[in-house]
Amino acid sequence: MKTKQMRRVARANGGFTLIELMVVISILAVLAAIVGFNVLNAADEGNVAAAKTQIKSFDQALVAYKLKFKKFPDSLDALVSPPSGDSFLTESKVPLDPWGNPFQYQLENSRKYVIISLGADGAPGGDDVDADIRSDDMSAD
Repeated sequence: MKTKQMRRVARANGGFTLIELMVVISILAVLAAIVGFNVLNAADEGNVAAAKTQIKSFDQALVAYKLKFKKFPDSLDALVSPPSGDSFLTESKVPLDPWGNPFQYQLENSRKYVIISLGADGAPGGDDVDADIRSDDMSAD
């Protein structure tokens, strides 16, 4: 009789069934997918914000350059090695955008310029995180 009672107790206190384990694993997989998606989005948004911040830094350095030399430089390299020897950026060379691509600098005339990060894809155009980030589109930011 004690043996039957011990079997019942052992069965009642037994481990999880396969179905229960599958349900728990499925729930964990769904949660991991949601968290992973949100983390990747946050990283992309951080890179876009970093590119915009760097473009604003270039804007300030270009204005300082123009005040000193009465014209905008022909390239961003002039901000780190200008004719006077005083750098307008804290870096020793022109930084790359957050995706490792060089910023594009276009001097349209002696009074207007555009600085462009080509986004995550490194190619002109694109949508979302691949979209170009332009200094002339950031006036509202």
